[in-house]
Amino acid sequence: MRTHVTIIGAGLGGLTLARVLHVHGIPATVYEAEPSPAARAQGGMLDIHENNGQPALRAAGLLDAFRGLVLEGREATRVLAPDGTLLLDEPDDGTGGRPEVLRGDLRQLLLDSLPDGTVQWGRKVSRVRPLGGGRHEVAFAEGGTVETSLLVGADGAWSRVRPLLSRATPAYSGTSFVETYLYDADTRHTAAAKAVGDGGMMALAPGKGIQAHRESGGTLHTYVALRRPENWFAAVDFTDPGAAAARVAEEFGGWAPELTALITDGETAPVLRRLHALPAAHRWDRVPGVTLLGDAAHLMVPSGEGANLAMYDGAELGGAIAAHPEDAEAALAAYERELFPRSAAEAVEAARLHELMFGDDAPHGLIDMFTGHQ
Repeated sequence: MRTHVTIIGAGLGGLTLARVLHVHGIPATVYEAEPSPAARAQGGMLDIHENNGQPALRAAGLLDAFRGLVLEGREATRVLAPDGTLLLDEPDDGTGGRPEVLRGDLRQLLLDSLPDGTVQWGRKVSRVRPLGGGRHEVAFAEGGTVETSLLVGADGAWSRVRPLLSRATPAYSGTSFVETYLYDADTRHTAAAKAVGDGGMMALAPGKGIQAHRESGGTLHTYVALRRPENWFAAVDFTDPGAAAARVAEEFGGWAPELTALITDGETAPVLRRLHALPAAHRWDRVPGVTLLGDAAHLMVPSGEGANLAMYDGAELGGAIAAHPEDAEAALAAYERELFPRSAAEAVEAARLHELMFGDDAPHGLIDMFTGHQ
């Protein structure tokens, strides 16, 4: 099929789709609101899984290149009590199936694998409307439109494409993250660095947690979790970094100082990340000429699967389009038939993991899961 595929969003899912289509000789254009690849930081570490993220990279012909990005030792996992007591310590012995990479490095690998001009930067979608016969018009905030007979919304939680298919909107999950960083931690924040260890660390209690990951070198990237209503966070002045960090740290009174230092000693302004989710069983009736992938299709609370699922969606959709070269509707129907049960099961599992991490039994239920007792 020589139909040109129009992809909205240059995240990992949209780029994987574009790459798999390119491997099969199918042209695509990706429209991205950000003005350039370096417009913002691309998040932290990702563990790329054997059952979804790695097969997606294999389909994209990038698995070997991906292995060159892996940060050795980062699969190590530890769980600490609020007083700093080590409850679980699983070192990275090299046999794990979830190698860790920086999201920005992985995104750049995908970008570099595409022909020049595939991604159109600074193209923020303002409106999408059906034209009939499976065709759609995409309008951009800076002006101009494109028409397409195969439109893919890979544009995340607040997708502009989703309303073509579904009335569902993301709902606040009841939990938010506050993101902080420490740099050169092994020399400048030694106690915090020792607490985090070589990979990922979680210190959890009912309704709250401090999670950190060692990135490249001595960078510690922290997500502080709090189960609080949105108006609680609205009362925190995040325009005053010191005051915001202090207010968040108050919720961890009595916790070990090497843990609260991940908040109070943060070297970047704390960033609020409200967690939203679509209904676990989100699906839609087949609409000619358009579909969704990644968070646009199945936004869920963080579980370590989001990026993996988006990439897998992209690879599966690209493969379906290549397998039905004369029938786009057959391709989209085949893709969605597998997408819906897969994403529903993952959303249920994500909610279960979230409860293990921050529910009334935290962290003991999570430890039982890690040790195979659940």
